[in-house]
Amino acid sequence: MSDPTEPRIFPRFEGRTVLVTGAGTGFGAEVAARAAQEGANVAIHYRSSKAGAERTLERVREAGRDGILVQADIASWDEIKRMADEVWAAFGGLDVLVNNVGDVSSEQMSWRELTQEALDAVIDVDVKGTLLMTHEFGSRMLEQGHGSIVNVGSTVIVRGSPRAPQYAAAKYGILGITKSYAKAFAPAVRVNTFAPGFMETERLLNREDWKSGRREVLLSQTPMGVIPPPEFVAGTCLWLATDEAAHLTGSYMLADGGFNMVGA
Repeated sequence: MSDPTEPRIFPRFEGRTVLVTGAGTGFGAEVAARAAQEGANVAIHYRSSKAGAERTLERVREAGRDGILVQADIASWDEIKRMADEVWAAFGGLDVLVNNVGDVSSEQMSWRELTQEALDAVIDVDVKGTLLMTHEFGSRMLEQGHGSIVNVGSTVIVRGSPRAPQYAAAKYGILGITKSYAKAFAPAVRVNTFAPGFMETERLLNREDWKSGRREVLLSQTPMGVIPPPEFVAGTCLWLATDEAAHLTGSYMLADGGFNMVGA
């Protein structure tokens, strides 16, 4: 019997280029590595995790693909434009953008701990950053005549977050960004939201609520019976950018082991 957390690799991105934001750590690093394993050349974005981004670049090259590092604060439109120039200069275009980077306020354990700084950080990165990245890269994809954008959302919008309401609000905002640009860029460029459930990233494993019993509670409520490592769902995220998903745009796709089961 195969291991349910062992991902299967398919050559879905041969000859294509992929940019993943926040690819120095966590889920972004796994998406970037998976894209390379599936044949893509990869631009690895980071803001401050240069050492992590360099490790991701090593993984891309170990997969036999070309890769570059691009550094930027995605809350700044000027820095996004510079990054786009660097990607186009390196690869001559871009096929797939995965807007993965996001601030989750992981240190905040209650809505009572909300601060102006925490609110601004989440809105700047998750809402402004995702919108500006979609706007800038999507418009350039439109000029080249093709492209796909995957905005990484969250299942938190289904149940809300008493821990960090600003995070739930920001992720809900990503749905509006996705739908708006999906209509604006159609049919040449598709824009979708991928919403992973809980994944056992290093950040999650170090959270106090996770270490004090929340993992066991969520595991008991997850029909698939597993809280996976990020590499297990990286391929699911990238599926939205494949030819198999060619008729999907403006969508919100859950991958949470059946925890929420949102639908009609």
